Amino acid sequence: MDVSSPHTTLDLLDRVDAVRRAAATELDAHTRSAMGQFMTPAPVARFMASMFEARGTTIRMLDAGAGVGSLTAAFVAEICARPRARRPARLRVTAYELDPSLLTHLRATLNACQAECASVGIALEAHVHGEDFVEAASAALTTDLFSRRSAECYDCAILNPPYRKIHTSSRERAALRRIGVETSNLYTAFLALALKLLADPAEMVAITPRSFCNGPYFLPFRKLLLATARIRRVHVFERRDRAFAEDDVLQENIIFHAQRGGAAATPVLISSSHGPGAPNSSAREVDLGRLVSPTDPGLVIHIAPDQRDEQAAGRMTSLPCTLEGLGIEVSTGRVVDFRAGEFLRDEPAPGTAPLIYPAHFAAGFVAWPKLGGRKPNAVVDGACTSDLLIPNAVHVLVKRFSSKEERRRIVAAIHDPSRVPGERVGFENHLNYYHAQGRGLELTIAKGLAAFLNSGTVDDFFRQFSGHTQVNAADLRSLRYPSRAALASLGAHIGELMPAQAELDRLVESEVFAR
Repeated sequence: MDVSSPHTTLDLLDRVDAVRRAAATELDAHTRSAMGQFMTPAPVARFMASMFEARGTTIRMLDAGAGVGSLTAAFVAEICARPRARRPARLRVTAYELDPSLLTHLRATLNACQAECASVGIALEAHVHGEDFVEAASAALTTDLFSRRSAECYDCAILNPPYRKIHTSSRERAALRRIGVETSNLYTAFLALALKLLADPAEMVAITPRSFCNGPYFLPFRKLLLATARIRRVHVFERRDRAFAEDDVLQENIIFHAQRGGAAATPVLISSSHGPGAPNSSAREVDLGRLVSPTDPGLVIHIAPDQRDEQAAGRMTSLPCTLEGLGIEVSTGRVVDFRAGEFLRDEPAPGTAPLIYPAHFAAGFVAWPKLGGRKPNAVVDGACTSDLLIPNAVHVLVKRFSSKEERRRIVAAIHDPSRVPGERVGFENHLNYYHAQGRGLELTIAKGLAAFLNSGTVDDFFRQFSGHTQVNAADLRSLRYPSRAALASLGAHIGELMPAQAELDRLVESEVFAR
């Protein structure tokens, strides 16, 4: 399809979207995944473009990782559809795309955008850079005497950045460090660079994974974002398979609008919908302090689209204890099965210790062994594995990864040595385990802790800042917890099986939140 053929404002983005779909079928799936290439569908692009205020007679716009130009086309369609008094006289677009197979499509899209703008009296100047945005922007932002480039400033940036990890020893990581950016993922590198390239005032709208909202790996980026710009809006898709459904992407995504030079007291609009193009199922304004607590050194971003989420946040933040205050710690299982494969055994035998996987969870407790399953049940107990094992005692275990079929993000179970015999035990690396400075927990406390973690309130709260299926030990440490007395009281109601969800939530309500 020739995207530059005669057209109207209304069909520009639809025709570019047809090019996007065709281009996606031509891309090698392995290469696309390795590069983090997931191009923006038209409904998402249109929604993102609608968030911009984009005022001024001249607008300088950045589209980094442009693909076939879907986001630029959406921005142009939005600008051209405005009343004459709100249109700029000039639009300067700078688009970066590293994949040479997409550059022809991108240039055709920009030509179509140029014609679209001309039809309503806007002069569009387009520049395409077929190079690595991270390296090019980092070089432009370098201020040493040997720099041969100078950074251009932008009034608007619209981004669907690639998503993949950046190795510590990579050229990209070195380039970023030279300008004071420390991040472990390509998508936050793109966002950080765009923020540094924005003028004052300026706007940025981006669709990204939700993972930057919490965790120590993304803390430097959160510091940069919150120090540089004001978050004006956050939109959540309630189904994590909707934003990029054509690519089978299950990563939970958000769209956010940030403004550089915006008023400090401006409230943040938080909205949600089932998917792109669907009407909002909720929308509410909150103060920035409700999004990011000013007293939180971790600068965790809490996204609570509705009153239920807000209630969960209020309840959780009002709890009296930290893990440290309870004398409890949480660690990650030591047995990495692909590294310890020679020591793993399918069935228990003399000279082995129980090996616990998430597959051993059953009704809130560990049920071991699980013979005939896909996972081993034992690990050799000897000098070669001593660092992998711990004394067999009462622990609370939490899955580090939840499957898409599970209703809760946090899934906890009680490891009771009376059900799993042996002097020592191994917890596989896909588990986190709670302990008392290396020792076991009191059984009643463990039952109360597991019940609390499995509650709907904890799940609702956790989803506000965690946008992926991984539950890290750092996430569990960041939570607040009931007192030991409340945990013991709750645990006294837990018998040989964890209650059904409705009954469990009722117990947590009465023993924790109604006290």
